[in-house]
Amino acid sequence: MSPEAGTGAEGLPDLPASRTEPDGSVTVRVLSYNIRSMRDDVEALARVIRACRPDVVCVQEAPRFFRWRKAAARLARASELVYVSGGATASGPMILASLRAHVERTEDVLLPRTPGLHQRGFSTAVLRFGRARLGVLSAHLSIKDRERYEQGRLLLDRLAALDVPYAVAAGDLNDRPDGRTFGLLADALQDGWATKPWGREHTTRLGDPLQRIDAVFATPGVEVLGCGVPMGLPGVAERDLRAATDHLPVLAALRVPAA
Repeated sequence: MSPEAGTGAEGLPDLPASRTEPDGSVTVRVLSYNIRSMRDDVEALARVIRACRPDVVCVQEAPRFFRWRKAAARLARASELVYVSGGATASGPMILASLRAHVERTEDVLLPRTPGLHQRGFSTAVLRFGRARLGVLSAHLSIKDRERYEQGRLLLDRLAALDVPYAVAAGDLNDRPDGRTFGLLADALQDGWATKPWGREHTTRLGDPLQRIDAVFATPGVEVLGCGVPMGLPGVAERDLRAATDHLPVLAALRVPAA
């Protein structure tokens, strides 16, 4: 754990706080969270997000049907964040951010669809934190291996197309670290947990078989200061994690150099 981190009251070392260094580099907290279309306890969900103090939230399974924009705005407001991109326009992935982030541009991308399977997409944005610029991609990949692998390749292409020196991709991969799509991404990018493990590893619902199927990846040059499930972080109650959704969140602290 970074020597800059403090220790939470519940025993889990805290991650470095969001901040800007004299050289223009920034520490940014990125949270990835599958929220199951907000079908569970939204107040518990918002409490978990607020306790993580994120600068960026990569959401999966955001509301995407009737009045989805109203639901996205409700979550953003309850989480003390703002809506950036995604939702129905990306078929589920969405990006929220704190007021610290300046939004340079956004793009939602629908992926080629396999008949009989769900439409998938990416929500993307380029955010600026002072002199540092960060590309962001939120994804929820297919449950089918062949389609998932092709989506992994498209994810890397889309991340490169953001045309920024530093970027992060986060989401529900529907794949484990020994899977070929997870491996494809981990070969090209830094797997946050594998690079600097912090907190809990497994992201499946408490009581379910232990699996790590949600992850935060960063491009080379981004320093991973810690990454994992924030169970035990002050303010993140186990009852809220159980009530909020059927996935556990992944929180990463990243140091992004100035452009």
